[in-house]
Amino acid sequence: MRSRFEPDRQLTARMLVTMFLLGLLYVAFVAALIVLLKSVVLVVVIAAGLLVAQYWYSDRIALYAMHGRLVTREEAPQLHGVIDRLCAAADMPRPRVALSRMDLPNAFATGRNADHAVVCVTTGLQRRLEPAELEGVLAHELSHVAHRDVAVITIASFLGVIAELIVRFAFYSQLFGGRNRDQNTAAVLALVMGVSALVYAISFLLIRALSRYRELAADRAGAMLTARPSALASALIKATGDIARIPTQDLRTAQAFNAFFFTPALGPGTTVANLFSTHPSLERRLEALAEISAQLVSKHEGCPQLSATWSGGLCLSGQTGGSRAFPRYLLPAERTGRARP
Repeated sequence: MRSRFEPDRQLTARMLVTMFLLGLLYVAFVAALIVLLKSVVLVVVIAAGLLVAQYWYSDRIALYAMHGRLVTREEAPQLHGVIDRLCAAADMPRPRVALSRMDLPNAFATGRNADHAVVCVTTGLQRRLEPAELEGVLAHELSHVAHRDVAVITIASFLGVIAELIVRFAFYSQLFGGRNRDQNTAAVLALVMGVSALVYAISFLLIRALSRYRELAADRAGAMLTARPSALASALIKATGDIARIPTQDLRTAQAFNAFFFTPALGPGTTVANLFSTHPSLERRLEALAEISAQLVSKHEGCPQLSATWSGGLCLSGQTGGSRAFPRYLLPAERTGRARP
């Protein structure tokens, strides 16, 4: 799909490599199941059926799980207005707009292609963000649609889903039906569970590698479209900080869709989980946005008004030896009476 979003060749290459590796893994997985279960028809029908269902109905599944629904212009005029302006600026098809009645501050894009895309925002995020910050988040989500990585991550996550389901089925089958099965059947189930667990682990790592880069690419594309990286940085800080206050039960409900979210639904005390997160760390994302802000400012040094708009308070402090320290977002109260560094 053509749009004014800046193309990212590294993202395209990573998506192609990930899909190729997952395709090989999927073929090997199906072949292993056929050998172990000795039923070509059963394995192929189940695998193909689940793949088609997840790809074709991914938007409905995601909206249902996140308690979201499509909204009209009358129901959400602000959301529709921002989407209209951004789509006009990006010269891309307009996705459907949905609202999730959850306090979890987040947003996501889903759908099999640009013509069937949905951008969903939670009421928690809408309530917490200023208009410019919300615009930055929606630009981030629209870039996922423009780059087609929403469809890729949907297909890529399928293999992990089916492997996880098979592991659970084999485990509970062994747990509750072990006494009524002979040793050969038990051995086959154990092998199926082992192969599925290995496939799940490999697909898990491949998806994480792609997902982390695509989030940085979306941050960059969204910031360049709105020309306000500081607003996106502020939204990231607010959303990440407030997620720590969300009840654990709500976080668990949303964690299955972390790969699609603007910011991951991870609560406090999840250091190990952060190592395998679908998103880069907050520090890494803010650092990347600060670099974009510096680039925009340097290109328009002759126009102080534009430079101040684009920097928006994102500053790079503690520069030593040509390296940049962690960028800090200065809130309006902090900027009062201070000269921009």
